[in-house]
Amino acid sequence: MAPYETEDSTGAAQADDELRAERRRKAARYVVPVAVMGVAAATIGLVPALADSGDPDLPKITAQELIDKIAKSDVQQLSGTVKISTDLGLPDLGGLENGLLSGAAQGGDGSSADPSAKLTELASGTHTLRVAADGPDRQKVSVLESGAEYSLIHNGTNVWGYDSKSNEVYHSTDAGSGKAERHETPATPKDFADQLLKSVDDTTSVKVDGTAQVAGRDAYRLVVKPKQSGTTVGAISIAVDAKTGTPLKFTLTPSSGGAAVIDAGYTQVSFAKPAASTFDFTPPKGAKVTEGDSLDKANKAEKGDKGDKITRTPGSHDTPGAPGANGFDVLGKGWNAIAVIDTGSKGGLPSGSASASGDLGGFLGSLGDPVSGKFGKGTVFSTRLINALMTDDGKVYVGAVDKAALVKAANAG
Repeated sequence: MAPYETEDSTGAAQADDELRAERRRKAARYVVPVAVMGVAAATIGLVPALADSGDPDLPKITAQELIDKIAKSDVQQLSGTVKISTDLGLPDLGGLENGLLSGAAQGGDGSSADPSAKLTELASGTHTLRVAADGPDRQKVSVLESGAEYSLIHNGTNVWGYDSKSNEVYHSTDAGSGKAERHETPATPKDFADQLLKSVDDTTSVKVDGTAQVAGRDAYRLVVKPKQSGTTVGAISIAVDAKTGTPLKFTLTPSSGGAAVIDAGYTQVSFAKPAASTFDFTPPKGAKVTEGDSLDKANKAEKGDKGDKITRTPGSHDTPGAPGANGFDVLGKGWNAIAVIDTGSKGGLPSGSASASGDLGGFLGSLGDPVSGKFGKGTVFSTRLINALMTDDGKVYVGAVDKAALVKAANAG
């Protein structure tokens, strides 16, 4: 007990803590838009990068030549340390937002070491990662935490996830195809750059804007900007290694200005072959091991999923409103694309002042802005990059666009 602290004051403090915890647990069931926005940020795959210090004198290069250099980059072996910071501007829920992002990805029935849940936490805050790669069959990403570490290891046909804090292990394979299950959550500057450059089209301005030095290496700086108005994306900068064509840093700044929404870059990098032992993994004694293949089969059997998939991929030639491969409609194109998700839940946010759900509805409503239009009524939930409109008829409109664009899309829908 702290000096001069009474038992009464201690009990009151504990009661207050329990009350706040209970409110957060109840709120977690209803903060769907916040989770949607965080997951959408990772799904849409928008991000950027700037420089360390110093501007090296490098040969002139055009934007197209630099993009080609990235595309032709064939770095098979590397290791290093990556720092990634994400500031979506989510409301302060006392750390609840991290749990929501993790829970939304995991679904609540897997291991704490499941990569689909654990790596989603990179969508918030600042994290330090150790990465290593040796060809297409061996990669490792470790997320360093306070007094703990999470590692995702791909070695041949095996994928291992290990959470040292809980001493839990996740394991999956794909013996049929000879390739292990892949988890494509962006983690390195190259991941972000690859996703971005796939979507570069006539709605985008791309240019080389000088040079930089990142992790002790000379780099060109590629700057990508939307030509369209109404998007929340301001500019994206990618520092590209002058020798290998590997993206070393990726930074996205919002159209509203201020600090970067996403800033991911190497603080140390080597292109030497990592030791083979880097990718070895044996579950520690006493660890709980979850077999992802068995869990996936059980979930499919429970849902009656026969494995049918939509193969069509949404792109710039989509018909507005046409269903995309991810199970939602896509309106517009380029930086103004808006995903439309029909939740099937009518009535919008919880309401009714006499019930707990009414209190939570008021709490959730306070996080957004009420709007109305031809679609009826709804609430817009905003971050610095991804915004979402939830309407009373159960539809959610999500995109890297401003509030006016969401309302316009809902009116037209």
